Amino acid sequence: MNVERPDTDATDAIADLWVDLAAEQREVGSHLQAVENRGTIGENVRRAIVADGLYVAVAGADDEFDADPGTVLGFVMFSAGSELLATTATRGTIENLYVRPEYRDQGIGGELMATAEEKLAARGVDAVKLEVLADNEAARRFYRRHGYDPHRVQLEKPVESDNHSKG
Repeated sequence: MNVERPDTDATDAIADLWVDLAAEQREVGSHLQAVENRGTIGENVRRAIVADGLYVAVAGADDEFDADPGTVLGFVMFSAGSELLATTATRGTIENLYVRPEYRDQGIGGELMATAEEKLAARGVDAVKLEVLADNEAARRFYRRHGYDPHRVQLEKPVESDNHSKG
C-alpha cells in the first residue's frame, strides 16, 4: 500500500468514497446528504488535489490487501490555517478521513493521518483539529489512539418549526 498524492483524474473515484463516508455518517447523526452533495464535493476534492491537500492510500501489487493494484483504499483531505480571527496557534484541519470498511483496522487510516500531519507540520501548523460525530464511537477511539483529545464541544438541539415539530 502506498500513500500518494492523486492527480485530478481521481476526482470522481474520491468523490464516490466521500459519498460512502457521508452515508455512513448519517447512521451516527450527520445531517449531510450524501448523493445530493456529490457535485460540490467533487469540486472540493479537485481543489484539494491541486492545493496538495488530499492524499490517497492505494493498493500495491504485493500488498496483503485483497484489492487490485491501484485500487483506492481510502483518502484524507486537509488544509492549513485559515482562521478568520487572530489565534495563539496556527491550526490545520483534517476535513475528511475515510477508509473503505473492508480495509479498516489494518493501519491504513493511521498512515493517511500521519501523512496529513506531516504535510501540515511542513506548512507551519502548530496543532491539527478535526470534527467527529458524538455517536461515532469507532472514529472517536481511532482519533484518541492517534493522540487527539477533545478541545471544543459542539452542542445541538432540534427546535420546533413548520419543518420539524416535536409531536
